[in-house]
This record gives sequence, structure tokens and C-alpha cells, in this order.
Amino acid sequence: MPTEHQPDSPIKSPLGGTMTRSVLKRALIVGALAVLLLVLLVTVFRNSPTDSPPTDEDLAEEQNAPNADLIVRDDSHRLDDVPDSDVTFVEFLDFECEACGAVYPAVEALRDEYEGQINVVIRYFPLDGHPNSRQAAHAVEAAARQGELEAMYQRMFETQEEWSHNEEPQDEVFRGFAEDLGLDVEQWEEEYYSDDVAERVQADFEDAVALGLRGTPSFFINDQPVSPETMDDLTDPINDALENQ
Repeated sequence: MPTEHQPDSPIKSPLGGTMTRSVLKRALIVGALAVLLLVLLVTVFRNSPTDSPPTDEDLAEEQNAPNADLIVRDDSHRLDDVPDSDVTFVEFLDFECEACGAVYPAVEALRDEYEGQINVVIRYFPLDGHPNSRQAAHAVEAAARQGELEAMYQRMFETQEEWSHNEEPQDEVFRGFAEDLGLDVEQWEEEYYSDDVAERVQADFEDAVALGLRGTPSFFINDQPVSPETMDDLTDPINDALENQ
């Protein structure tokens, strides 16, 4: 399927000289994936309940056709919604996970690269080893109910180093984010502490567990699990899916 891109005009490189927009985007993805791999190695997957990361083969065995509907629900949050596209990129994430934070720029670069071509879905998977991850998910869900899902999602990752892995509750920090984003803070706070928001986050978590996911981030392209080690591990299956839709 033909794809449309913005004009590939030269722009200034942060390292000096010029490069095209497409080259810069791909460089950002490569760099973010490299950082992701480093973080995973350094932390030895301490955010995962198992001793080693799942391989594509492991995930393929655990995720079969009857479970495909667990990957994306009708109410799953879409950062990018392209109704006429059959291609969906899904991330099960934990806002306090260093690896999720490391790969965040790559995901944003992919969204930019494939804008208007693919759906991008995020699912909550707050892991028990992170003291603030579940409340961070509550903060994002409460913001989503005022139409600010993307803004709060981005704020969480862009400020992750400031609030993550702090044993003190970060409720006031998250409340400050709601204020900064211009939300109705009284409404946001009521929903942040509500059973309804807690149940919504837990529903995503239970889908992740039912899928056999072992850690974050966990990616899918349509109903196929992806464990990226290079940029091509993400872009190749997306391009294949776009060509075959």
C-alpha cells in the first residue's frame, strides 16, 4: 500500500551539518532502542517477574488466536486512531519502568513516521515492584476522562526521573501535573481515587497477565508479539502489515 510522508527537506543536525527529516527520525529510533537495550541489561529486567526476558518464540506459544482479543479491547486507549487502517501498534507499559521510559522517544518517533497510517494503542501494565506505577496509571486514566490521555502520558515519561522509584506517594506530584495541563482538578482528583478508575487500570493489567506477559514494555503489531532489538524489528513488520492490509 502506498504511503504518504512529509517532504523530506534538509534540517540542521544536533551534531552539526544537515540531514533529512526521515534520516533524523530513524536516527532517533535507533538511539532510543540502543538506550532501551542498555537499560534492560543494566537492570537485569528487574521490572519483570521472571529471571529473563521472553523471546518471540515464548510469546508466540503463550499468545494464540483465542487470546488475540485480549491485546486490544473496544475501550482500549488509542494515542492515534486511524479508522481506515488495519494496522495497530500496541504497547503494554508501566509509567515507572526505566525501559518504557527509554523506549518512549522511539515510540514517539514511530508515531510521527507513521502518522495517519497506523493505530497506536497503550495498555496499562503497572508492575508490583514499582511503588508509584499503579497511581501513575490512575493519573493518566483520570486525565483521559477529560480528553487529555496523550498529554498526561507524555508528561509521565518526560518527568519520569523526577518522581519514579520514590517510596513516598507521588499523589501531589501527579495532582500538579493535572493542574499544569489545565484539567478540572477537583474532577480529576475524584476520579484518580475512584474505584472505577482502579478497576479500569486493573482490567488492562489482568489482560496482560492472561496473555502471559512477563514485563514491560511489551509490544504487539496487530496480534503478533514483537521484541525489538533494532529499529527494523519495529518498522519491518509495520511496513509489511501496511503493504498487506
